Amino acid sequence: MIQPPEIIRVSKARVSCDGSGDIPAALGHPRVFLEIDEHGYVDCGYCDRRFVLIGGVADTPDVVTKPDIASGASL
Repeated sequence: MIQPPEIIRVSKARVSCDGSGDIPAALGHPRVFLEIDEHGYVDCGYCDRRFVLIGGVADTPDVVTKPDIASGASL
């Protein structure tokens, strides 16, 4: 079974991701800037982390079942 994406709840619609967290940033991926749109979440194209806007339309327990949305993509 595929693991669900790591969910990170954020308070701003513009976020950055470099793949770090428990590992040093040098071992992650290039830093990318992502914009959360009307869907309320965005996925990092490198590491599949999902950034969810706190209080947004996707800030629900079933956010892991929603389709991947990369920055600038639309459903």
